[in-house]
Formats: sequence, structure tokens, C-alpha cells
Amino acid sequence: MAGETTGRTAVVPFRQFVLKVHSRCNLACTYCYIYAGPDRSWRTRPPTVPAATVRQTARRIAEHARTHRLPAVRIDLHGGEPLLTGPGPLLDQAAAVRAALPAGCTADFGVQTNGTLLTADIIDTLGATGFRLGLSVDGGTPGLNRRRVDHAGRPSWPAVSRAAGLLHDRPGVFAGILCTIDITADPAEVYGSLRALDPPMLDFLLPHANWSSPPPATTGRGPRTPYGDWLCTVFDLWWDGGPGPRVRVFTEILGLLLGRPSSSEAVGLSPVVAVIVDTDGAIEQVDSLKSAYEGAAATGLDVFHHTFDQALAHPGMAARRTGRDGLGDRCRGCALVEVCGGGNYAHRYRADGTGFRNPSVYCADLERLIRHIAARLKAEITPN
Repeated sequence: MAGETTGRTAVVPFRQFVLKVHSRCNLACTYCYIYAGPDRSWRTRPPTVPAATVRQTARRIAEHARTHRLPAVRIDLHGGEPLLTGPGPLLDQAAAVRAALPAGCTADFGVQTNGTLLTADIIDTLGATGFRLGLSVDGGTPGLNRRRVDHAGRPSWPAVSRAAGLLHDRPGVFAGILCTIDITADPAEVYGSLRALDPPMLDFLLPHANWSSPPPATTGRGPRTPYGDWLCTVFDLWWDGGPGPRVRVFTEILGLLLGRPSSSEAVGLSPVVAVIVDTDGAIEQVDSLKSAYEGAAATGLDVFHHTFDQALAHPGMAARRTGRDGLGDRCRGCALVEVCGGGNYAHRYRADGTGFRNPSVYCADLERLIRHIAARLKAEITPN
């Protein structure tokens, strides 16, 4: 059963399966932690996932769903850039998973894309089979996307702008926008330009950094909490701005403050429910760990020889499923631990032997944001 207990340990199965369908990208974003980071394992993997690997992955997902009696799973097709294959292979991959799933278990499919290859036909073809498409973009203007260039240094914005318009006209397919924070960009301009694209959801992502590889623009003089300040500005614009997109980091924190569990690894103490399968069939932890060091996401497992239940028991996976007990002393004693949850696991790394048992490198920024949101929420619900 999903959530069954063995002894005193609750078994929380995977519910999100991220399948790498292409290990290359047609962009060379200047801040990319995959292709410009310390982990170079992508170089030795097949550029595209073989059909046999997809079929075996589908069998493993079905096995996991059957074992834990899951009523639904989420399948995200990622890269690299997944649309480098065109839509046909994505449809075949979805069909393989659907055909393998046990009766009573459904699958929701998503694709996260940089948008440069999207056309109306591709969107309509994928949408007709139930896919939802997420767009990665740094803002709604050419200048805000200056870091998102192709391998020749040419801007991606003209193609991405066209893709955003196409998705806007197909709201049933548009999943939302992921935006990596650039604190040198004006937060009001970023939020306003993204809101103008009218996505159903926005998620602002802290750049993947850690204590041994600090976040951009946080050394030397400047504010103590530049990322927290940036996000607080955006929160106020969102909170005071009337109907607009759901902003995931804000709704997650609000929910945690009100006693709901988290559904994101960015905050909260809920156990991780996502697992990665790379183009060679390797079972890995979340990609963000690749920003720490070579092999940080590796488990040594693969879909041909191992089950997803074996992946659940892997020490790296287990470390991210123990809640408060998996945190260092400073985090366990913090008044905000139930909301912050220590922050993103990858952001805790320090190459001094302590590994991931540290507060987030964004600890002060997260505290700034959480306390600001809590104050705004309290003012809203406290009678005059």
C-alpha cells in the first residue's frame, strides 16, 4: 500500500518519474549546472534514450505502481532539450508507459522545454494525447533572457517569445514557467514581464549553488540576503496584485505556515517522491545534486538490474526521506525548520567532510522570505 509502514519506518513510494529522453541541449545557458557544472556524466550517455530502455523503464514503473497500489503516477520527459527528438518519440514513450501500467493506475505526462523548437503543430499533437508543457525562461523580455543563448551565442528569445504566445493560446496544455533567479535583474520587471505571458503557474528557482561553490553575486559588499530580498519584492507584487498566476514557492510556504505538507523539495520536510532515469537506464537522484560534485546524483542502480524499491533503499535516497532527522544540528534546532526544511538538499553541500549535513547556503535568504510571508499572512488573517 502507498504509505504502508514496515516496523516503524513509513514506506513512501516514488510517484514522479523523470525520464531523460535526450542528454544534449541546443542552448548553452551561461548558468547551466548540467553542461557547465562539475558532473560530466552526460558526455558518456546516449544522446537519445533507446526504445528498449523506455520499455524496461515502463515495466519498472508499472512494477512499482503495482507493489504500492498507486492510483496515479506523474511522468516528466526531460533533457537536455526533450524536443530535439521531435514529438514522435515522446508519444511512443508515453504509449509504452501507459501500456505497461496496471489497471486502475493513470499517468499524467509533462515535458519541460526551453521553447525554441515549439510549433503550433507540436503543441497540438502533444496536447491531444494529454501532455502538458512547461517553459523555462528568465523573464518576458529579450534583455532578461540574455543568459539563454545557443552554442553560437545567438539569443533564444525570439523563438521562446513565439513559443510563449503559442502556449498562451492553448491554456489546457500550458503547465507554467520555470525561472531561475538573477538578482542583478529588477524583480519587478521580471515578475511583471512573466505575468504578462499569462502562465497558470510560475516557479522562481534559486540558482544551484552550495557552500563550496557560492551563489552568484553574493561575495563582497552588498545586502546580507540578496535572494531573500529579491523574492520578498516579488511576493509583495504577487500578494497585492490581484488575480494572477500561482507562484509555487510562495504557495508552498503559505501552505506550510498553515500546516499543510509540502510538495516541493525546495522547502518543507516531506519525503522526496521523484526519481530520475537517464538515457542509459541509470537510476539517479535529482539532477540538482550534479551541481555539487561529479557523481553526486549517481546510485549505481539501473532499470535493467534493479527495481525502484531498491532505489528507495539507496542511502542517498534515504537521506532525503528522513525529514528532520536528516538535518544537521543547527537546522533541527531552528524555529523555522518545519517550513524551511533545510532548503534544497543540493544547496547544503560543503566539500569539507560534512557533505550535505549543513544548512542551505541560502539559509539567511530563506529565513528572510519565510518571516516576510508569515508577517503578511498574519496581518491578513488577524482581526483589526
